[in-house]
Amino acid sequence: MEFIYEYGLFLAQAVTLVAAILILVASLVAIGQRQRADQHEGHIEVRDLNEKYRHISESVCDVIDDAEVLKMQRKAAKKEEKSKAKIAKKMLKKGEEAPAETRKKRMYVINFEGDMRASAAENLREEISAILPQIKAGDEILVNLESPGGMVHSYGLASSQLQRIKTAGVPLIVAVDKVAASGGYMMACVADRIIAAPFAVLGSIGVLAQLPNFHRLLQKNNIDFELLTAGEYKRTLTMFGENTDKGREKFVEELEETHSLFKSFVSSNRPSLDIAKVATGEVWYGQNALEEGLVDELQTSDAFIQTRLQDWDVYDVRFVHKKNWQEKFGLAAEGALERGFLKIWQRAQGRGNY
Repeated sequence: MEFIYEYGLFLAQAVTLVAAILILVASLVAIGQRQRADQHEGHIEVRDLNEKYRHISESVCDVIDDAEVLKMQRKAAKKEEKSKAKIAKKMLKKGEEAPAETRKKRMYVINFEGDMRASAAENLREEISAILPQIKAGDEILVNLESPGGMVHSYGLASSQLQRIKTAGVPLIVAVDKVAASGGYMMACVADRIIAAPFAVLGSIGVLAQLPNFHRLLQKNNIDFELLTAGEYKRTLTMFGENTDKGREKFVEELEETHSLFKSFVSSNRPSLDIAKVATGEVWYGQNALEEGLVDELQTSDAFIQTRLQDWDVYDVRFVHKKNWQEKFGLAAEGALERGFLKIWQRAQGRGNY
């Protein structure tokens, strides 16, 4: 009887797990079939990073510092803030500009996590559009960038979005904590200043294209494949047709042309680079990238932000897509799936079966 009970319990868990997987797959398919217009629906969220780190600091001080001293310090700080705000308000009523000391410089932080299609460029566009009208003299923008690269045209557009910041005359800093390679570095090089963690990966100024060819497999199985084109080089290499040396030569020629454009773009943004040396497709870790001139300073984004918190107002700006019911359902199913896996793993481990 115990065996039947255990088997029934296992079967119920397995059925639940399969059902969760099916729900998740169905939800992902529904999300993928959304109309493109829906993807642009969303809103801007702004988070005060000074406030965030102030709360963290206060939580630590509450434990390690004297309560009376803390009370006096916080009272004095609030009094000073009120005094500055009062002065600024009076100046504003008179139609005068507030004294420089009552308005801190501002740094706006944007996060870009790239995939092959640089999908985050859509968010980047909205975030930059929201920030630029708010910029005052002395403000700057920090972009936390992480990307191994991807499609040329997609990352070209993402780089152009960053160029809008430069065109507006706003100082742009790009921070690379993990990787900014290929298209990622195409974006990074637009910045006035690039900072990178010591082991961040940068470079890969090169172009790659690869595709399988199934022509011999089709021939072996007596399957014909026909590709009809108008224009000598409409299709140079194909997956199913017979590729020719002439087609390969043209394809390589196009790659070289794209590489030349890439090198030219990087050189125009970082003219001090020895482009012939760094545009070989190689990558460098942060320390070596600094020596080659690919970055300007070794520092993490967190360290850089903390240097600004004392004297600047720092805001994290994000464009958040509106989630439809399929996405919400998919996220819920994904959470249930993870919990199901964890529960089965814990049961199996408890019985020594894992």
